[in-house]
Amino acid sequence: MENTITVFVEDRNGTVNPLEAPTDMSLSLMELLVANEYDVLATCGGMALCATCCVDVLEGEETLEAMSDDEYAMLDTLPDLLPNSRLACQLKLNNKMHNLKVRLHGEG
Repeated sequence: MENTITVFVEDRNGTVNPLEAPTDMSLSLMELLVANEYDVLATCGGMALCATCCVDVLEGEETLEAMSDDEYAMLDTLPDLLPNSRLACQLKLNNKMHNLKVRLHGEG
């Protein structure tokens, strides 16, 4: 369907679930995760100030927008940062992200 993508989310137990996501509502990946009741704190409400929505991109990293300085600075505070870690609040859902696969970062 037009303006709908599928995002695959691996939870902290290793279970992968496909999520249908609209791309015409300016939602972030964090908002999609919260709406689907994933254990994402999103303490700062999507302002790239807390890193509690960190995900590790398993597939589709090349489809994502470049990381902002704010996102990089926040990620840099994590002790267990991976090269493919991103803040879900900074990833606005768009059609290029179809079949993106992410894993919830850390212990939760």
